[in-house]
Amino acid sequence: MKTSFLILVLSFFSTSLGWGVVTLPNVIGNNMVLQRDLPVPIWGWAEPGEQVNVSFDGQSKTTLADGEGSWMITLDKLSANSQPASLTIKGINEIKLQNILVGEVWLCSGQSNMEWHVRQCANPQEEIANANYPQIRLFDVPGHTIHQFPQNKGNGNWQVCSSATIPTFSATGYYFGRRVHKELNVPVGLIGSNWGGTRIEPWTPVGGFKSVPELSSLADQVASYTPTTKIGAGSPSAIYNSMVHPLTPFAMRGAIWYQGESNGNEGESYYHKKHALVNGWRKTFQNPDLAFYWTQLCSWDHGNLLKKGEVDKHAWARDWGPLREAQFKALDIPNSGMAVIIDLADAHNPGDIHPRNKQDVGWRLAQWALHQTYGKKDLIPSGPLLEKQEIEKGKIRLSFKYTGRGLMVGEKKGTEPTKPLPNGKLAEFEIAGADKKWFPADAQIDGHQVVVSSTQVKEPIAVRYAFYICPIRANLYNQEGLPASPFRTDNW
Repeated sequence: MKTSFLILVLSFFSTSLGWGVVTLPNVIGNNMVLQRDLPVPIWGWAEPGEQVNVSFDGQSKTTLADGEGSWMITLDKLSANSQPASLTIKGINEIKLQNILVGEVWLCSGQSNMEWHVRQCANPQEEIANANYPQIRLFDVPGHTIHQFPQNKGNGNWQVCSSATIPTFSATGYYFGRRVHKELNVPVGLIGSNWGGTRIEPWTPVGGFKSVPELSSLADQVASYTPTTKIGAGSPSAIYNSMVHPLTPFAMRGAIWYQGESNGNEGESYYHKKHALVNGWRKTFQNPDLAFYWTQLCSWDHGNLLKKGEVDKHAWARDWGPLREAQFKALDIPNSGMAVIIDLADAHNPGDIHPRNKQDVGWRLAQWALHQTYGKKDLIPSGPLLEKQEIEKGKIRLSFKYTGRGLMVGEKKGTEPTKPLPNGKLAEFEIAGADKKWFPADAQIDGHQVVVSSTQVKEPIAVRYAFYICPIRANLYNQEGLPASPFRTDNW
């Protein structure tokens, strides 16, 4: 009798003082979507040695909290389910999470062009009014925070997608998720973690830097952090530690990424950093097959140079050519893809670094996911991507991947579908000979290839296409309406 009374008293005091109470990271909560067809970790904290049980979808699993009070249970693979269910976690206390679905989960991250809200982008009133999708769930990491070390709990909560909740969510993320939901007819969970004006380095975990020898100095920098180290939004791993790590290892299918403007003066180094980012996230999310799709940078007439006719007077106007090339080269990452959006700059204001048409950005990212991640091989995932050049007498012949039904000169206006221009002329091609002097080139479509020449270059050796910051006239497409990526065949 005395023993039972003592246990009751200890239980009361431990619960009332917060000892032993099972708690969860914010990403595990009401309204969430759990990833189908993958093991699903459920984790949290409790009193060291406390027994914790998790029950969901006929599964019931038990574990003990470790010496530091951390615990994790991994549910077996789940099947997609659009019927709301409850998930129960029992320790000294009991937590019952409601309205849980099972489907596809994606992380939507990057700088301002991923962060820009539905209400800030094209057709906001119409899109918000039509955004009632109860099987799409939204988790937005609030604020802009940094830390020297990986954090655990994080902030945010899951919400049901509706006209009330969508206005301040990522437009690119929403349009991506909406298409995936409609095409697959399964629930979709979208996790937004974004910060305008940020570089790629602060989003990358230290393990990602360690995985790329060229970035060992960044790995050493992060390893040297102490609680008193002064860091900022540009410090390596600082944003990851605070705004991504608390999400790990939540099970998810993949991530979409819209970033690069703040690294716009880079080339090869960004290629290495992209590898580090993907390697690092795949490790911390415990998913070596995590799909990763990114956007290549859009055209941007910084300083209105096109309007002034002064592009060639500014060396930095060429900066984004090497950056887009690095994004292109990073397609050697397995299970990755790149949405080309060179044509989505606002025609009335190409000097705005935030093109409003995020519908096509999300649609093109989803095109990659549907083709590669979800096996819809009838979809062409991308516009033409250069494969090789062949030098012919006075001409250069270019071959591409993803030409689909063939190549065309196209025109893209706003959110309207791309239109073919049967009598249109290809633009933004340049050609050079051994003297490395570039001249505007004549480019002709020949079936699934393009033949490039110039009367000013008798013996050409290299071609460039749209290889500067604002190639607003770029108009090479496949007949599926997807634009060709900028490229060069030289290495000067």
